[in-house]
Amino acid sequence: MSQSSDKPDTKPEMKLDTSNLKSSYCNVCSATSTREEVVLTFGVNQNWDLQQQGGAMEVQLLHRIIMSPVAAKRFHDLLTRLVNEHQQRHGGL
Repeated sequence: MSQSSDKPDTKPEMKLDTSNLKSSYCNVCSATSTREEVVLTFGVNQNWDLQQQGGAMEVQLLHRIIMSPVAAKRFHDLLTRLVNEHQQRHGGL
């Protein structure tokens, strides 16, 4: 006779510590990867008039996020859902 669990499938509770959370505006992103990690680099374009600056874009790099490919896949899925929801509310990008 097999026993079945009467407990519902629940996700573990997550407590978020925001005491060191910092917010930054970024409008430039690049990404690279190896077999073991995915690296996202975020920054801010410092100049918008490229003709006046001789055509060179100045980007101040602010953050580098390094994650496993599995975490990057979860991030991809989350970002895809978020962009789809945004487009449904506000129209296509």
